[in-house]
Amino acid sequence: MSQHIYLPDHTGSIGVFDSGIGGLSVANAVSGLLPAESLLYVSDNAHAPYGARTDDEVRAYSRRLTEFLLRAGAKLIVVACNTATSVAIDDLRETFPAVPFVGLEPAVKPAARSRSVAVLATAVTLRSTRYRTLRETYLADRPVWESACPGLVDLIETHPSGSPVIREYLTELFATTDQPDAVVLGCTHYPLIASDITAVLGPDVRVIDPSGAAARQVQRLLEERGLTENRDVRTIYDFYCTGGSAPLQRTLLALTALNSHRRWVVPYLPLN
Repeated sequence: MSQHIYLPDHTGSIGVFDSGIGGLSVANAVSGLLPAESLLYVSDNAHAPYGARTDDEVRAYSRRLTEFLLRAGAKLIVVACNTATSVAIDDLRETFPAVPFVGLEPAVKPAARSRSVAVLATAVTLRSTRYRTLRETYLADRPVWESACPGLVDLIETHPSGSPVIREYLTELFATTDQPDAVVLGCTHYPLIASDITAVLGPDVRVIDPSGAAARQVQRLLEERGLTENRDVRTIYDFYCTGGSAPLQRTLLALTALNSHRRWVVPYLPLN
């Protein structure tokens, strides 16, 4: 990594990375649960979507982002991307054994009490051993409809929730299957359009978002390791991206908890 990259001082912050804006859904949940903690977020939107990348590429990007966050002083890393969790988190834990990591997996277990389930995730996540094991464990005895949702991550990066383009996409997507009882959001971008999914399918369909569970795991790990922030310090949220910053700027305006402590949004972080 280039030595000319500006490193903010985030000693003791929680580091979060994703391929784009999707990880903001997780960061927002962490902020709500742990308001005293500072956050350093990196969107690798120059390489998004990760679902279209090879496993080796995803592992390489994940290592670079982790190195940046650790050099800035992060005490815990949230891999706020289902694809990166599926492919890279085991490699990250082996490479950085002293660092606590929290990953994102499709929230399959909470869907086990539903009769029919739809799982929306990237192709990489759907073919991963991690996901296939979860499906076999919790959903083997009921119909499961899976979709890799081609192009949806790009739409979410460029269009806000409520956009007619997103509503049209979802309407056409779900027209290809019987209406499920539950929809598992297997990509962190998808909670950003949870209200759109409900608008298309109706309020009786459960939309299962894993962000809250991830935030609770962050809290557990910090408490177990004695790393919770209990000093009277200013809470700061900084946001970096490897591409343009417009998607981050637009999405943060709708996430009040994150936006209230936002200090910087820095585009074009050169991690190539």
